[in-house]
Amino acid sequence: MCLSIPGKVVEITAELDEVFRIGKISFDGLMKEVNLSMVPEAKVGDYVLVHVGAAIGIIDEEEAKKTFDLLKKMGDLEDEDFKNWTEKEDV
Repeated sequence: MCLSIPGKVVEITAELDEVFRIGKISFDGLMKEVNLSMVPEAKVGDYVLVHVGAAIGIIDEEEAKKTFDLLKKMGDLEDEDFKNWTEKEDV
């Protein structure tokens, strides 16, 4: 099974051209740089689904928050692998 995690685009950190971009994504305050090439229309403030370091789709804020809340309830966001994948940072 593949899992994608919803996160909010807080900054575009690199832009080689209009397709190849890297963005800083907030996962409820945990930050990670993510490849945005598969969602060239993504902009700061959008919510994206992230799978293995790449944003694979854009979703609305309500759906992102519902999904994130479910992951919290399941305890998946307390997993050491998830914590090691991200760095704590104030947004």
